[in-house]
Amino acid sequence: MKWLKLMELLCMPKGLSFRTQTDIRGPQFHSFIITREDGSRTYGFALTFFEEVTSKQICSAMQTLYHMHNAEQYDILHTPPTPRSPEDTRSTPQQLLAAPSLSRLQRFNSYDISRDTLYVSKCICLITPMGFAHACRRVLEQLHQAVTSPQPPPLPLESYVYNVLYEVPLPPAGRSLKFLGVYGPVVCQRPSTAELPLFDFPLQEVFELLGVENVLQLFTCALLEIQILLYSQHYQRLMTVAESITALMFPFQWQHVYVPILPASLLHFLDAPVPYLMGLHSNGQDDRTKLELPQEANLCFVDIDNHFIELPEDLPQFPNKLEFIQEISEVLLAFGISSEANPQCSDGQSKLRGFRSGDMASDKRNGNLAGSPLNSYLLRENQTIARLQALVKRTGVSLEKLEVSLSDIKHTNKDSKVQCDEEELKKHQLNIHVREVFANRFTQMFSDYEVFVIQPSQDKEAWFSNRDQMQNFDKASFLSDQPEPYLPFLSRFLETQMFASFIDSKILCHDDEDKEHTLRVFDSRVDKIRMLNVRTPTLRTSMYQKCTNIDEAIEMRLYKIDHTALHPHLLDMKIGQGRYEPGFFPRLQSDVLSSGPTSNKWAKRSAPAQWRRKDRQKQHTEHLYLDNDQREKYIQEARNLGTTLRQPKLSDLSPSVIAQTNWKFVEGLLKECRNKTKRMLVEKMGREAVELGHGEVSITGVEENTLIASLCDLLERIWSHGLQVKQGKSALWSHLLHYQESKEKRDATPAGLSPPERRKSDAGCAMPPLKVSLIQDMRHIQNISEIKTDVGKARAWVRLSMEKKLLSRHLKQLLSDHELTKKLYKRYAFLRCDDEKEQFLYHLLSFNAVDYFCFTNVFTTIMIPYHVVIIPSKKLGGSMFTANPWVCVSGELAETGVLQVPKNTLEITFECQNLGKLTTVQMGHDNSGLYAKWLVECVMVRNGITGHTYKFPCGRWLGKGVDDGSLERILVGELATNTTETEDRMCRTPPMQQSPGMMRRFVTISPNSKPKLNTGQIQEGVGEAINGIVKHFHKPEKERGSLTLLLCGEYGLVWALEQVFQHGFKSPRLFKNVFIWDFLEKAQVYFESTEQSQMTQDENWQMRVRHFCHFMRAINSTPRNIGKDGKFQMLVCLGARDHLLHHWIALLAECPITAQMYEDMALLKDHSLVNSLIRVLQTLQEFNITLEASLVKGIGI
Repeated sequence: MKWLKLMELLCMPKGLSFRTQTDIRGPQFHSFIITREDGSRTYGFALTFFEEVTSKQICSAMQTLYHMHNAEQYDILHTPPTPRSPEDTRSTPQQLLAAPSLSRLQRFNSYDISRDTLYVSKCICLITPMGFAHACRRVLEQLHQAVTSPQPPPLPLESYVYNVLYEVPLPPAGRSLKFLGVYGPVVCQRPSTAELPLFDFPLQEVFELLGVENVLQLFTCALLEIQILLYSQHYQRLMTVAESITALMFPFQWQHVYVPILPASLLHFLDAPVPYLMGLHSNGQDDRTKLELPQEANLCFVDIDNHFIELPEDLPQFPNKLEFIQEISEVLLAFGISSEANPQCSDGQSKLRGFRSGDMASDKRNGNLAGSPLNSYLLRENQTIARLQALVKRTGVSLEKLEVSLSDIKHTNKDSKVQCDEEELKKHQLNIHVREVFANRFTQMFSDYEVFVIQPSQDKEAWFSNRDQMQNFDKASFLSDQPEPYLPFLSRFLETQMFASFIDSKILCHDDEDKEHTLRVFDSRVDKIRMLNVRTPTLRTSMYQKCTNIDEAIEMRLYKIDHTALHPHLLDMKIGQGRYEPGFFPRLQSDVLSSGPTSNKWAKRSAPAQWRRKDRQKQHTEHLYLDNDQREKYIQEARNLGTTLRQPKLSDLSPSVIAQTNWKFVEGLLKECRNKTKRMLVEKMGREAVELGHGEVSITGVEENTLIASLCDLLERIWSHGLQVKQGKSALWSHLLHYQESKEKRDATPAGLSPPERRKSDAGCAMPPLKVSLIQDMRHIQNISEIKTDVGKARAWVRLSMEKKLLSRHLKQLLSDHELTKKLYKRYAFLRCDDEKEQFLYHLLSFNAVDYFCFTNVFTTIMIPYHVVIIPSKKLGGSMFTANPWVCVSGELAETGVLQVPKNTLEITFECQNLGKLTTVQMGHDNSGLYAKWLVECVMVRNGITGHTYKFPCGRWLGKGVDDGSLERILVGELATNTTETEDRMCRTPPMQQSPGMMRRFVTISPNSKPKLNTGQIQEGVGEAINGIVKHFHKPEKERGSLTLLLCGEYGLVWALEQVFQHGFKSPRLFKNVFIWDFLEKAQVYFESTEQSQMTQDENWQMRVRHFCHFMRAINSTPRNIGKDGKFQMLVCLGARDHLLHHWIALLAECPITAQMYEDMALLKDHSLVNSLIRVLQTLQEFNITLEASLVKGIGI
């Protein structure tokens, strides 16, 4: 009985329909699918038609209903509209409109029992274990034809139904089967174990309805396990699109809720906070805007009838999307199908237009060549075989053998025609071509996936029990080998359940015999690529390789039928049974159809085949390789779905069932949150987390944006669960807006509207942090004009909160308004489960352990306010300073240009486009007034939105005649922290252990007062600086820190080489400072004089000298007043960029000026130490160093 009720619901989802003789009453075919608790699927095929109502009581009741309906509509039509202007009060247009409306009502919405004939819908349905859509449709249509034709069928209908049920077996794999319907033969065929799995729905219709671009976007959403809702007034279109998309995923399988036709009584299931692929029936009248869906933040909505698709934000492109579209379009065009959506596409009845085998054979883009020796009399006589040969030729099969085999076919069957109609054959051919193109993409993309599979070290039982904690695929190594354009898609795809299940099945099946069918076929294709000597590196490039291997075995099966079933025959029926009544489908005799034959030639074969079939069905289930918890979760969901299928509405269920259903969702969301936060932390902390035992090295490297987008999706699903009334596409942003509104009503002055007032800075006063304000952070997002949608605003707010380390705190504050939460959410909602909510916020709190720049790095074009404060030295602070200071702030994305700073306040606030993470500040003054000498402690810069504060230490004079005479300095800094330990040490990237003898850089007036380092400490400093740069370039590009810090920051390369040149440097006078640049200028003069005197030196030496002198002249001629130390820094940076530093060290070590200006114990005079230094500097040659613009401004080299 349960199955009968379920069948009734899916066969006639709208219930009974009534029509009159004026309505369209043609038979309508649709299919459906039932997913059982174990994940196996059963297909149903239904044909709905109309029969005349013979009951007088029903006819009179219908007439009464029509009269009531028309009276109500008449009142609505004649309600006078409110006049909007004097012109609208004229009666003529209103009268003109009312008359046709009334007549239309009388003509279409009326039923007169005396002159109209009433019809009611009836449905016949066939249930099968596999999706033989075409064969089942033919059987049903012929059965319907038998009762509508004027002549009775040759046999009673029971004979044909009995034959299909008991005497027509499933065709064996790789074979075709023919059986007789009422009026003609029906052919079905089944792919072999080496072919793509069975698929019998028309892909042509999907492409005609949606177009290639939309199909590919929908395909991408399905692969990323985004919630998908199909929408159409045709049930068969819903089923066709859903089955097509899941079939094109080969070798992957959809792992989540799959209901291609969602009955009206199950609409509450759209509230499920899990990925789903569902089909919703449209009545053809409601507009899309009137459709209220529980959650749309991460929803792909497909309006099939209107040929458009709504995509979620931030959807990555499928790899090589344009070339992929081009290849699919070429296949479609070869079959005469447009690649654009076709509004005239009828429901499954469109023909393959203009297909000519000659076009296919001469199409050079598809790898075919015209004018080959194949133009024999055989080909001229049979175009179908000609096309077959042309297709087979591309696969590399020997043409001589092919001609022999084809001639054999010719001799054995003179007519040599296919056993199904031409249209059906072309449908199969198109399906194969398109599916092969899609399969080819994955075969190339994952051709070497086996190398990255991580086999478990423990036994299978232990592996299953710890499945959540185990890594089954080396994602980081796999992604590091992929082309850059592939990464946005692949990094998200590798995180899906379908990919994890695919790898799990690979781990579980070591032998080919153990492998399930899909995996075995895919692995054989990967092996074939390797056998053809297509090396893996060529597959990892972004070069697009078209599909060339099309398996045409299906044509051979349809040319020569392998098996023929028993023909229908008279049954042992009682007299009077099986009577024929034209126009009415009879009530079939259950006693005849209740049991099958005791024995026939198929019975023995079909018994074991049924067991094999059941086993195979289980192997095809999408839940087979899930871990136990997830398996139980989805089985419970399937049970709940089965229960609710038999109930009209969720509100009618008992409270205990509601609680059980939603409790599973709450537990699942909390578990997902725990796994995601752990994964993101391990990813961010990298090797440090691995050393602490939180993960494996192999998982680092997945793109950060992918994990954050996944977290945003989870938050949207949590906030969508149990909503009372949906408002807007983003449930999270809607809740925030409600909170903002209630908060602003309560507060007389909105919190955080104006920045806190700040007194003039001095050296002891650090920049105070921004006030923590949820509302102010919302306003920041609302003021960003680039973000147009609610979903985008919610995601931006999450990113900003994560970057400020306030996500958990903000959400806790949001949920602390219990009255608002009760108003917005039902009792069973996740956000009203107190214990789970607390655990959820606790998991989010762990993000505060790491630094994210997920807002700054993503919203690169927005305007951001910055606040700059210059902090002069307390002791020599320059209260008498008369010059006009300026700054120029640079970041990873842009720089500000010169900004004048008021000398009385020494601070400035300005707004500019996002600079990214800040790297350098150029500061200086115009040297005006009586006292233009200025000792600056540091510069502080704060981002007004994220609150990040950067400290740029200086500790040097700016002024002529003091220090190195610089009027301008380039300061390198990084994020300021609250701890006193890290305020002094400015370089955290790369992390460096302080050497025992290394001394801090003091704020000094004379460089002579700096502490001296011995040669061992200097060598160690150089090695650490070079090592930091090497590590920088060995990290993935998106994980690298600031190269400017490694070059010019504390203990960077410039500082290390400064120690080299200062070691043993002679100071001629007590009160005169001698700088490294003075020595370099003297060396330049010597080299230039040597060049002019044309002393005999080898060519390499002369080339190095020319380079050195050219760089020295260029730096000395720069218009910038950067001082001698600034010029030395610029020379080191340019030398590192052009890989010349080791040549210059060798030149200077041999220069006579070195002997004059350095002590005998100096490092530059020790040949072994110099050679060691040169070898270390040579390691920079393999890296392409790009300098920040602020470091080399004004230099034209």
